[in-house]
Amino acid sequence: MDLIDTLISIALDLTAAITEKDRYERLLIAIEKILPYDAAALLRVDGDLLIPVAARGLIPDALGREYARSSHPRLDIICNADEPVRFTADNPLPDPFDGLLAAGIDVQCQIRACLGCPLRVENKLIGILTADALDPEAFDHMDPRFLKAVGALAGAQMQTAHLIDALEMSAERQGQIANELMQDIHVRQGSQILGSSSVMTHLRREIELVARSDFTVLVMGDTGVGKELVIRTIHASSNRKDAPLLYLNCAALPESLAESELFGHTKGAFTGASRDRAGKFELANHGTLFLDEIGELPLSIQPKLLRATQEGEIQRVGSDKSDHVDVRLLAATNRDLEAEVENKRFRVDLYHRLNVYPIGVPTLKERIEDIPLLAGHFCERIQRRLGLGPIRISPDAYEMMAGYDWPGNVRELENVISRAVLKSSSIVSRGDPVVLEITHLDSDLIRRDLPIVPPSPKKEIFFSKNFSLNDEIKNYKIKLITLALNKNRGNWAAAARDLGMHRSNLHNLAKRLGIKGNM
Repeated sequence: MDLIDTLISIALDLTAAITEKDRYERLLIAIEKILPYDAAALLRVDGDLLIPVAARGLIPDALGREYARSSHPRLDIICNADEPVRFTADNPLPDPFDGLLAAGIDVQCQIRACLGCPLRVENKLIGILTADALDPEAFDHMDPRFLKAVGALAGAQMQTAHLIDALEMSAERQGQIANELMQDIHVRQGSQILGSSSVMTHLRREIELVARSDFTVLVMGDTGVGKELVIRTIHASSNRKDAPLLYLNCAALPESLAESELFGHTKGAFTGASRDRAGKFELANHGTLFLDEIGELPLSIQPKLLRATQEGEIQRVGSDKSDHVDVRLLAATNRDLEAEVENKRFRVDLYHRLNVYPIGVPTLKERIEDIPLLAGHFCERIQRRLGLGPIRISPDAYEMMAGYDWPGNVRELENVISRAVLKSSSIVSRGDPVVLEITHLDSDLIRRDLPIVPPSPKKEIFFSKNFSLNDEIKNYKIKLITLALNKNRGNWAAAARDLGMHRSNLHNLAKRLGIKGNM
């Protein structure tokens, strides 16, 4: 394919009815036919950060990182340029993708040829395109005019994918007050749902579907899976995104103050009530209220929450006057609310009012293939925080992480990565590459609670030509779920408890496996 054919191919994709991800992938594939790169990346600009949206020839965790221009001088030079930029093999500036090539993480394997194209639309920088090669002469023959044309088309691709609108959003938009109230969660959980596994793709579709409605949503899942992040994403994609998102942790509420926190109080309503005070429902009027750990809400408050949710009617403590509010309620819990209802610890009518649209967040064990993406994101974040050199993870360390159960889910993974970075960085000079090995991972990744079962002498495994590991695993899962359902006479909640899963996650898994039953 010659240069003209490549440009035509890229231009035709501008009008093709394809997804954003496919659009970027086809762009990099087309360029590869005339640009002999070992790795290429397409990154969009977000303030001082460059966020990768597509890459080829890089290990998966490269897509989970954010590249600060202040920390990567080559990327900053490309951003400030008006023309394509080439870096010679003897350029002393570090390449941001050294050690991230898909061929391996050998930090001694240095990129020798590098070029980058700034992507501009109407003179506004919206992203950059980078290409790297181990051959120092790989890009010597390229015509700068052709590279500039490719950059212009790549910028148009980004515009077509509606990234320009995201970049032009005003920093003063309504809702920043709510973001301040959620700051502690942002710090703890980040602000982006990461993962390309099938369960995360399904989760994003569920979020996209329910976000456009005004339904009450109940987000369920184990501790550390990212329920708060799902809630924020629903709000950010809703028609109320410009209104406040207020947060209240029901588990942290003393029963004596729960009603006041939710509905407010008047001056003198109780000891210490020195002035009138609005509750969370009033403050969230025309916006969204996020009730975390809803399963911990005292029984005495639940009837009033039901009325507020059902009728939009609230009453301050100490007041005879009722007010009406327009609030969308989003709730999260790691409890099995059906079991709480059965045990008379949660009102059945409130449960059904909250459970209009339930969403189950998968555990990390259910999406092990997302670990490289998440690990890369956490590495980049702690690198910026501690001012370290590039952080890489060895294949053996990845294998160890893939074999662990992760009872603490994504939060535990972040903690393990953070501790491992601290350990490994203590033995290298500041600014040098930091490589995480098995020895740097916590000893708690080694499961000691699993019984050792000796192989049975009576049964042997024979591998036929048609043997499929995936099919065997699928059949085993079907067998376990069927046994649990039969044991519990079709009770999905009880079967989920026996299998150590949340009920909603069990339902999602059963659907994917084709198991039919009274769900």
